[in-house]
Amino acid sequence: MDDHSPDHHAGRAALSVADLIRDGLVLPDQAPVLEEVTEEFRLRLTPEMRHAATASAAVARQFVPSAEELLETPADLLDPIGDEVHAPVPGLTHRYPDRVILHVTKTCEVYCRFCFRRETVGATGHLPADALEAALSHIAATPAIWEVILTGGDPLVLSPRRLGDLMARLAAIDHVQVVRFHSRVPVVAPDKITEGLLSALTATRLTPWMVIHTNHADELTPAARAAIGRLAGAGIGLLSQSVLLRGVNDSVAALSNLFRALYQLRVKPYYLHHCDLARGAGHFRTTIAEGQALMAALRGHLSGPFLPPHVLDIPGGHGTAPIGPGYLRHLGSGDWEVTSWTGSRHGYTDPT
Repeated sequence: MDDHSPDHHAGRAALSVADLIRDGLVLPDQAPVLEEVTEEFRLRLTPEMRHAATASAAVARQFVPSAEELLETPADLLDPIGDEVHAPVPGLTHRYPDRVILHVTKTCEVYCRFCFRRETVGATGHLPADALEAALSHIAATPAIWEVILTGGDPLVLSPRRLGDLMARLAAIDHVQVVRFHSRVPVVAPDKITEGLLSALTATRLTPWMVIHTNHADELTPAARAAIGRLAGAGIGLLSQSVLLRGVNDSVAALSNLFRALYQLRVKPYYLHHCDLARGAGHFRTTIAEGQALMAALRGHLSGPFLPPHVLDIPGGHGTAPIGPGYLRHLGSGDWEVTSWTGSRHGYTDPT
């Protein structure tokens, strides 16, 4: 894969602060400080989300730069989830025995203002050919690897030809069985979900799964819903991941609407991530206690299949852990107290 400029493939998404002013997404007097912000973390927004942002404050907050990004805290980290700690070769994260993350590109169709990889995303293009070779060699030499997770950046910015070639190369490694794509493209650039792309993802013996990143129901435009339908129709397994974001989805109503909409589209909500300690993202973060309270309230509004776990990526590269509310309290010996979704408490004794 050639190491192209990060913006070579979709100039349509490249924006300036002046474009945001013209769309009414920011005020003219904000221009000087927002120019400073976008020097730190570049601006990118697709036409689909640009239109959605003009109608929804929850969408705009995710993609429109803010002066708050310049407010750093002592807790902020350059590598919040520890990708580099578990990188046997450049472009590969091998944190768990049976799966690896392959960072095929550092480019996205949109740049989320809370991005936990903001230090690298947008700064470089696709994974160079020699680095890809080294990553594939590591996967081939490690029989325990059963699943390869393609991320970046966003793997679906690659052309169907490149993705098809990569799928074929992974399919040639006998112990690899599943390829999981983590992408915002079905929502933010739904026109890229073409028959050519679907063919590239489904042409090999490998089982493809798609984890769609979306944080608010207002992102699920008619075109996005149609693109998700095409993925489902092609037999690709669909999951979603969302980030708990202050001012975007930190309410029972917002999360209920999102998870219900996804489930209707045959997308299983998979994770609700606690917002990472990324530099400049402090204004998006809730407390863990606030997240736990939301999850407890959601149990009374949503059925189990579309209620994802609330999880935290442990800083330092120690993996993902569920941090949802606790419903059990050990009273001693075999005795427990169990809390129902209404908050009532009930005794339970473990049979011996």
